Amino acid sequence: MLTRRRLFCAALASSAFAAPAKAIILRSSWQTVNIGDITHTPGVLRLLDQHLPEATVYLWPSSIDRSVEPMLRRAFPKLKIAKGGIGENGEPDTPELKEAFAATSLFIHGSAAGVSAQNHMHAWHSTTRGPYGCFGVTVTLSSEAASTAMDPKLKALLDGAAFVFTRETKSLENLKSSGVSAKTMGFAPDGTFSFDLRNDPAGDAFVKTNGLEPGRFIAVIPRLRLTPYHLIRKTNYTEAEIQRRTGINDRHKEEDHAKLREAIIAYVRKTGGKALLCPEMTYEIDIIDPLLYDPLPADVKANIVRRKTFWLPDEAASIYRHAAAVVSSECHSPIIAAAQGTPCMYIHQPEDGIKGQMWKDIGLGDWYFDVEQATGAAIAERLLTLTGRPEAARRKVKTAVEFAREKQRAGMQVVRQTWLG
Repeated sequence: MLTRRRLFCAALASSAFAAPAKAIILRSSWQTVNIGDITHTPGVLRLLDQHLPEATVYLWPSSIDRSVEPMLRRAFPKLKIAKGGIGENGEPDTPELKEAFAATSLFIHGSAAGVSAQNHMHAWHSTTRGPYGCFGVTVTLSSEAASTAMDPKLKALLDGAAFVFTRETKSLENLKSSGVSAKTMGFAPDGTFSFDLRNDPAGDAFVKTNGLEPGRFIAVIPRLRLTPYHLIRKTNYTEAEIQRRTGINDRHKEEDHAKLREAIIAYVRKTGGKALLCPEMTYEIDIIDPLLYDPLPADVKANIVRRKTFWLPDEAASIYRHAAAVVSSECHSPIIAAAQGTPCMYIHQPEDGIKGQMWKDIGLGDWYFDVEQATGAAIAERLLTLTGRPEAARRKVKTAVEFAREKQRAGMQVVRQTWLG
């Protein structure tokens, strides 16, 4: 007697035999408390729209609240969204996800800090027996930042993948040194490099209301060494873990942000321009004042604008496109800026993992700083150099983004070939 799971799989196989499924399922949209995690999805959706325009795409999201779902539906009106999870029986637990499993012939794990949804990738493949792969992920040998460690289970899953494209070359090295034998492996930068959504009415209104003159202001984004998720949502952190994370943040927050302040002071005093202090993550709204604004001298404070509310990345992009530069301790705000043609600097913290390698990979290594090695003076000097030569800086970022998108295009050709079978 067939089990329920076998009946479900048999139904899928029968429908696939009668009419080969040509839809794609994209597992993405990891969280909405970080505009960088939001941009992964529309970036990869744009690539699919460009390179596989005839494909129907199902998005299988973790979270698309905070007005993210309407933003996606406006930008991608043909997109199908399948919410849900995998039950204890290994099957989709919602009607829309069951429909997506039945309709799709290729699974893509979207850009992420790791192979975050490996269990879902395995569940889809176990049910459909279809090909699967990863596009723009980080892979680490040991657990770091938001990346899970390579283990036998993950290696076996990646070995069976039709493709694994990592978002920086260090991850590709990790795959090779681990002996991963996916059919195709390569480098395809973070999906955010193809994020092209804007909300010009909201962005332009913010710029005008706050007296931000295009090309005459910088945007600066703070960050704590370890994201305080226990202050954002319910976690399973023990009290000891909370104390550990808080202790690390407290030890470094002043030294790290003093370097950003030095760059802000130099820019404002040298150019007479303004600085917009703004968040990439929700919690950063609360650290803008104590770590960036409050310690600034009075003459500089007069030229500071503070973002007091969280935003979606389309509005952020519309504002960043007007900036002279974006200087960020977070990774994705400068990528959003780069995609708009705006020069950007990434002040990387070691706790944020290996993703900073992307900047060197695409030719922006001299706009990348290790916060523990760089001085505030060096960051300020580089900022003044690139803002002092805006045309050259914009040419440089344009070349870098074109390179990133060419790598993505090459990766999408493999995705297309896999999809067509």
